[in-house]
Amino acid sequence: MKGKIEQIISQDSSFYSRYLIGAAKHAMEMSTKKVLAKYHISPQQAQILFIIYNLHKTTLAELAKHTARGNNTVSKQTRVLIKDGLVKKIRETPKSTLLSFELTEKGFDAFNYSNDRIKADREIMSVLSEEERQQLISMLNKIITNAETHRNSI
Repeated sequence: MKGKIEQIISQDSSFYSRYLIGAAKHAMEMSTKKVLAKYHISPQQAQILFIIYNLHKTTLAELAKHTARGNNTVSKQTRVLIKDGLVKKIRETPKSTLLSFELTEKGFDAFNYSNDRIKADREIMSVLSEEERQQLISMLNKIITNAETHRNSI
């Protein structure tokens, strides 16, 4: 049963769609946090570990691009991962200002633990058929593209 605010919001399908996207994102994040809490890894850290694991070595700019976050945010997150011994910073040459990041042995272990998050995401999304997931992906990509176009036109 819808609450009073949700009843009001649902009268505008554009606004209600945005509300539901946010609610779904929040619900999935809360589930992910619970799954990862036993490993002392945040969802954002798990995402960075996933990217570094799959790219083997990556720069801050690549991490920001793949996480859809700003360089400052990703920089703070990587500093924590470095401090926790999960990621190491590497200079391309001794005098180079270009830095890249790699997983440490402890980081590989943390990545393997964080795979529980992927299992949880699959369980959550299993309520949709493969066809429905593909439709959702297509629709969300359209929304993202249009939102980026709108942001760039302002």
